[in-house]
Amino acid sequence: MASFSYIGAICKVPSAPFLSSSSSRALFPTTLRSYSHSQVSRSRSCRLCIRSSYAEAVRGNPNSDAIDVVADVKTERIVVIGGSGFVGSAICKAAVSEGIEVISLSRSGRPSNSNRWVDQVTWITGDVFYANWDEILIGATAVVSTLGGFGSDEQMLRINGEANVVAVNAAKEYGIPKFILISVHDYNLPSFLLQSGYFIGKRKAESEVCSKFPSSGVVLRPAFIYGKRKVDGFEIPLDLIGEPLEKLLRATESFTKPLKSLPASDLVLAPPVSVDDVAYAVINAVKDDDCFGIFTIDQIKEAAAGVKV
Repeated sequence: MASFSYIGAICKVPSAPFLSSSSSRALFPTTLRSYSHSQVSRSRSCRLCIRSSYAEAVRGNPNSDAIDVVADVKTERIVVIGGSGFVGSAICKAAVSEGIEVISLSRSGRPSNSNRWVDQVTWITGDVFYANWDEILIGATAVVSTLGGFGSDEQMLRINGEANVVAVNAAKEYGIPKFILISVHDYNLPSFLLQSGYFIGKRKAESEVCSKFPSSGVVLRPAFIYGKRKVDGFEIPLDLIGEPLEKLLRATESFTKPLKSLPASDLVLAPPVSVDDVAYAVINAVKDDDCFGIFTIDQIKEAAAGVKV
C-alpha cells in the first residue's frame, strides 16, 4: 500500500493588490487558504482573450470601421464514472449548472428522475472494465471517478482499487489532462484497521492518480457524505442527520481539537460533508488547471465555497 509524506493541495491564486509575487503559488499542507469566488475556478471553463484594434483605428481615422477581434474560448467536457449514483449525479448536476459538457458512464445508465439537468447529460451504460473508451474519452478535458463500494475484501479491492486503476490508466493513455478521484477520509484509524479491502483499494487508486497525474491529479477525501439519496425509488434524507451534525462538530471544534490525536477519534469528530460541497469541489478542480493534490475535509469545503454563490 502506498504511503504519502504529506496531504495537501496546490493551487495557483491569481495575484491581487494585497498579494506579493512570491505568494501567487501556495502549498496548503493542512488547510486551504480562503479566497474569493472571483479569484478561483475560472481559469479553465471559459478563457476569453480579445485583442481589438478598434480604438487605435478610430484615433487614426474617425471614419474607420476597422476592428480586429481574436477570441479563444475553451470549454470543459468531463466524463463522470458512476455518474448516476448519489455523488456522481450531484457532480453531473453541478457541472451542468456551470455550463460544462458532461458524459456519464455507469452500469445503470440514465437515472429515472425527470429533472431538467438530466436531459443535458450524455448517459452511457457500461462497465469500466469493458468500456469503449474511444466513445467515452475523446475530447474530454477531465475524468471524475466516484467508484467505490462495500462487500467482501475481494469485491472492495476490485471496485475501490482495480476499477479506478483501469479508469486512471485509460485517461492517461488517451491524454486526458486531469483525473479527479473521490476517495475517503481515513478517520485517524490505526494502521491495522486500514488493511481492509475498502481502504487498501482506495489508497491503491489514490497512488495511481498521484503517479499518472503528478501535477494535475486531484484526490478528495471526504468523511460521511450527506444529502438526499435515492435508493430503489425511495429518498433517504441523509441531510436531516448530516447537516446538523456538521454544524455541531464545527461549532465545537475548538473544544474537541485536543481529542483528534486519539486513534479512531475521527469516527466521531470528523465533520460530515454535503454532497453539494463534494460536487462543487470537483467543479473547482475541473476549472482550475493549477489545483492538484490530496484534499482534506476542510479543503473540500473551502474549494466548494470558491464555486458556490
